[in-house]
Amino acid sequence: MATRGEDFDDFVRGSATRLLRTAVLLTGDRGVGEDLVQETYERIYVHWPRIRTGAPEAYARKTLTNLAANRWRKRQRRPTEVTLIDGHDHDRPTPDGSEAYAVRRELLAALQELAPRQRAVIVLRYYDDLTEAQTAEVLGCSVGTVKSQTSRALDRLRLITEPAILEGLR
Repeated sequence: MATRGEDFDDFVRGSATRLLRTAVLLTGDRGVGEDLVQETYERIYVHWPRIRTGAPEAYARKTLTNLAANRWRKRQRRPTEVTLIDGHDHDRPTPDGSEAYAVRRELLAALQELAPRQRAVIVLRYYDDLTEAQTAEVLGCSVGTVKSQTSRALDRLRLITEPAILEGLR
């Protein structure tokens, strides 16, 4: 029989990449995203005996989304781009002629312009590929709220990005 640690370790190995991707998209910063994922795992570990029999990944996603929203509420400002001491932003891709990097960069920047709830809806619906009902459950709101937030977020993204950027979201 597996112990609490082994079950939890298996869960972490299986979910870490997806949760980190979601956290980075929600915060716009890899370091902050890593911190949120770590805090998510800390909270899950405390309640692991109760969670593991249900849907631990859904619980983790909801916890992560709530932690990201709490971070926004505490700071009352938009996340800033991280620039290291040497003056170079190492998160920026080096120019190599690839359109994919430019598109991704523009979309990530545009996501940071959205309100936290709208950003969460877009990330959960289009990056994590959740249904409207699943997104509503994670965010603790109605399906109608998810639909309206998605509509408003996509309208805002259309205003601040080039039309070709959003084609990947459809």
